[in-house]
Amino acid sequence: MKSTVTDNWALAQELESIVGADAVCSWQDTDSFWQKRIESAIAPGTEIDCIVYPPTQEKLAGAIACISRNRRGVLPIGSGSKLDWGGLVKTEPSNPRDRSQVSEPPFLGNAEGLVVVSCDRINRLIDRAVGDLTVTVEAGMKFAELQQILATSGQFLPLDPAYPEQATIGGIIATADAGSLRQRYRGVRDLLLGITFVRSDGKIAKAGGRVVKNVAGYDLMKLLTGSYGTLGIISQVTMRVYPLPNASVTVILTGEAEALANTTQTLLSSALTPTAIDLLSKQLVAKLGLGKSLGLAVRFQSILESVEEQSSRLLEVGEKLGLKGITYIGNDESDLWQRLKSTIWSTAPDSTIICKIGTLPSESVNILAQLNLADGLIYGGSGLGILRFDSTTVETLLQVRQQCESHGGFLSILKAPADIKQHLDVWGYNGNGLSLMQKIKQQFDPENIFSPHRFLFP
Repeated sequence: MKSTVTDNWALAQELESIVGADAVCSWQDTDSFWQKRIESAIAPGTEIDCIVYPPTQEKLAGAIACISRNRRGVLPIGSGSKLDWGGLVKTEPSNPRDRSQVSEPPFLGNAEGLVVVSCDRINRLIDRAVGDLTVTVEAGMKFAELQQILATSGQFLPLDPAYPEQATIGGIIATADAGSLRQRYRGVRDLLLGITFVRSDGKIAKAGGRVVKNVAGYDLMKLLTGSYGTLGIISQVTMRVYPLPNASVTVILTGEAEALANTTQTLLSSALTPTAIDLLSKQLVAKLGLGKSLGLAVRFQSILESVEEQSSRLLEVGEKLGLKGITYIGNDESDLWQRLKSTIWSTAPDSTIICKIGTLPSESVNILAQLNLADGLIYGGSGLGILRFDSTTVETLLQVRQQCESHGGFLSILKAPADIKQHLDVWGYNGNGLSLMQKIKQQFDPENIFSPHRFLFP
């Protein structure tokens, strides 16, 4: 994984003049932890020139302009906790083409070699408007650190991402990782009020603002959410925050699939206001020590009187349908959700495969009932969720994808060994928006330097 030594040295020297000598690290000098993490995200044989740690947004922009001039690819990273999600990043030898001979989308060629660009040092708190319920931070700030800062004013960012202790704000936005709290607070893009990012030409672009009521034309916040670092590098964001709830209670219902489906539909059409509605597979329920049947985890967070009343009403509904119910509060509740997250997101062993699943909400229980090989969780209100296999084959994954598609859904591979990702379409997208997405990619990144091959397009 080594580029030409002379070329690497010249590029490193140019980058050092922009970001500082202590902000550029050669691939050979990178510690083994980071080498392993980065290698899990790139195709075998892909050359890594160096790793760059710009300390400011302005120096990040300068570094990207330099990398672009030198025809290198860019792999943006934060903490690296979700770096291996999606397609394997790879670069190919340059092959310039005549614009007039290129069919849509008119990509001009691929970069030679790859530079890893880290936002780890771009991590400041920029502004905190407690009264307006907004906060502005740089993309490299850890999610857990931001929550600690907000908690001092009785506020929080209502997201429930994977790996919350390691995940950065920029990485959460780039992967649209909202988690269970999307039931009450919707997705990542709905919490974004403003965004700053670096384009492929090294220019800094901004959209939105620092107030809740904001009028904008082209909604770059929504466009960059879930873009997996393929349109630009997010450097700063303004987000909507909420007051911390006074009390929290979780109800677990277990039993037959039909009864759980009816309970979920009743809950969704009722006046109850849960913050989370998670349908759990039999395998996941068993690992949590909650029984051997399908499960439903419903969380209520508000004032004490409200959560007690709402949880009691849900238990009554479940009891009438023959479901077994149990209530968790206090430390027991916190421990339950921590165990659930650590089980579904565990990456041990190395053969672990984690997939994003989508289906019609009305079909969520049926899908989970059919999956006997995976730990599964589906958010009841949206039909989105996560499947985790300790190990499996390409053939099994394609069968599961077919099952999801037959129920109006999809299956995308987030994390998997390289040999799995090289033998199937990671995203499995069969909608009619691909051409539009490719045109957007060409507009934002005509030389295809940002995370080439990671997302739906080359």
